[in-house]
Amino acid sequence: MSLMKEFKAFAMRGNVVDMAVGIIIGGAFGKIVASFVNDVLMPPVGMLLGGVDFKELKYVLREDVLNEAGEVVTKGATLLYGNFIQTTIDFLIIAFAIFMMIKAMNRMQKKEEAKPAPAPEPPKPTKDQELLAEIRDLLKK
Repeated sequence: MSLMKEFKAFAMRGNVVDMAVGIIIGGAFGKIVASFVNDVLMPPVGMLLGGVDFKELKYVLREDVLNEAGEVVTKGATLLYGNFIQTTIDFLIIAFAIFMMIKAMNRMQKKEEAKPAPAPEPPKPTKDQELLAEIRDLLKK
């Protein structure tokens, strides 16, 4: 039973929960970027390159072998380099976005560190010091 308690303490620690939230948000962010690349960025790039659909770019190493009935007997081999190009662009966009976010966080952290700490309030004089100050003031008069 102590193993379960240790695991519960580990799983409920703040940094583990924060990491889990980060992974979930990162996965969702990855889907958004993939959609941006596939649906918004690549169609105009493909048009500029003569109507190329990057998903369709491939190099066939070996064609499928069909029998007389048209059924696949031996599966062919294909290099899908267009998909690789799109995935690489996804990665670069995600990496750049994370870089910019970390850069902004570091800039905010430096601003926080650069703020001078407020000067500590001077300690109140003790009774003896107050009495001595009164004596000094009386002597000045």
